[in-house]
Order: sequence, then structure tokens, then C-alpha cells
Amino acid sequence: MPRDIEPRLLRAFTAVADELHFTRAAARLYVAQQALSRDVRRLEREVGASLFVRTTRRVALTADGERLLPYARRVLAAHEALADAFRAADDRPLLVDVGAPVGTAHRVLEVARERLPDSCELVARFHGGLAGAAREIAAGRLDVSFGRYAGLEPGARADLAQQPVRLEPMAVLLDAGHPLAGRVAVPLGALAGETLYAAAGNPRTTEWTDLAARLFAGRGVAMAAPFPEIDGEREFVRMVRKRGWSVLASTEFIEVPGMVLRLVVDPVPLSPVSLVWRRGLRHPGLDALRATARALATEGRWLTVPAGPAWLPEEDEGV
Repeated sequence: MPRDIEPRLLRAFTAVADELHFTRAAARLYVAQQALSRDVRRLEREVGASLFVRTTRRVALTADGERLLPYARRVLAAHEALADAFRAADDRPLLVDVGAPVGTAHRVLEVARERLPDSCELVARFHGGLAGAAREIAAGRLDVSFGRYAGLEPGARADLAQQPVRLEPMAVLLDAGHPLAGRVAVPLGALAGETLYAAAGNPRTTEWTDLAARLFAGRGVAMAAPFPEIDGEREFVRMVRKRGWSVLASTEFIEVPGMVLRLVVDPVPLSPVSLVWRRGLRHPGLDALRATARALATEGRWLTVPAGPAWLPEEDEGV
């Protein structure tokens, strides 16, 4: 085993191990598939073992590939930490997607701005959806976003860092004339037989739709049919009113005329929100966002599971 394996070869190997698909791995690393395959073959020669089983239908790790993977990840993490230690902090405006001008992400942004001098600019975006934001971050078109980190594909998470911010109680947005609208809170069981909009069909918000699907499973709650991405608050309000949707939401949500927001209880479903950024990013604005998120989480007990029955997917518990 050589002692000077190039990090590039390990990146190629881990990308294919994550994706189990050479074309997707090449796209993730922004290299040609031929170059990626060449790097994997070179790594196999250097370690003296086959790392993947390749057929026309699938790619799978060999036993040696499985054995190498944790070591490769640790080497790459150490290499990134070394680069971070000597990388100059960025002084350009930091681009932050907060989804909407209400809620957890927006509050963190607003308080962080108060901590910073005017020379450091945090520029807000209002697109929403961590799945879409992760692609923008990977492409260098966005720096920071918020959302359910565990809902991202492993390949998307590989180049991201995250900090848990809040376990948001979930709610349902109902027409004011809905039979359940008169309740102070709506038991989850009372939603059996209902159809809720949870952004199915929007490729930017797949992590939210996945959370909803997990919540609805086995409870008799149906997901509204897939619908194209709705861009902008005004268009969202128009479509919700026109289609008469009930909407799965969080307890901090935009106002929709003629509709009411009700906490879901028994159990209280929790939506995990993390601050997410490109691994290796150094910027005073990011430092302010992280410090603000920690302070608000402590003051508001944002990461404390509420008393009484609560629901959180197993995949999110360790994030």
C-alpha cells in the first residue's frame, strides 16, 4: 500500500461509493466520466485490490471497497480540515436562502445581521427547499440554507456541513370553514381521511415531502397529487386558495387569507431544521449565523423535544 495516495483518487472512490453510479459521481465532482473511471482504476492498482463490482446494470462495493471507505473518508476530512485552517476568510456578500420572510431561518438571519458591521452583508434568498438549495450550494451559486438535513441524499450531504437549529412543531393550514378549523389544536388521528398538500412534485423540496410521507404512513392521511413547483409567496397563496388545499406546515408560516393554522398534536410531529453550508466555507457572516442559531436555540429551547407524545423520524434523531 503506497503512503502517498492522492486525495483526488480518494474523492473519486468515495463519490462512486456514495452514488453507486459512475455517471452521477462524475457529475457531482464536475469531471468527465472517463477521467473518474481512470482515477478509480489507478486507486485500485495502488491499493492492490478491486474496489467495485461493475456490471451493465449496477455498481457495488467489494469487501475491500467496504474496508477502504471509512479510511478514505477520514483522510479526506483531515485534508479538508487542513485546507480550512489556512484558507483565508471570505469577505464577499454571503448568500443565504431562508425560504420565506417568516419562521426559524428568517429569525436567525435577522438577529445575525444585528451582530455584524455594515461591511459584512448577508443577502437573503426566498426560494425554499433544502434539496434545491444543496444543488445550488454545490454549484457555488448559494452559500447557506436551512432545512431537514437527514432528508438529503447521501451524495448531496457529502460536501455539506450542518448545525442543528430547531425541532419545529408541525401544523396544518385549513380553510376557515373546515370542520377541524374550530379546534385550538388538531389531533393527528383526526386528519385520517384528509388529503394534505406537502409539496409533492417540487424537486426543490423533496426532503419535506419525504418527511410528510413518513408522517402520513399508516395513519390514513393522503398526500395531495404532485404539482409543479410554486415559486413565490403570492403564487402559493393563490394556488392554495384556488385548489382548496389543506397544507402540512410548521407553526410559523405565512398568512393565507381565509385560512387558519392549527398545531398538530397527539403526537406533535417535529420538523428538524439545520443550518447548512458548503464544507470548508469561511466567512464572518457564517460565523454570525452559527453563533446566532446556537444562542436562539438555547434561549428558546429549540432543540428540546416538547413534553407529551412527539414524533420524529428515526433517520433524524442522530442529526
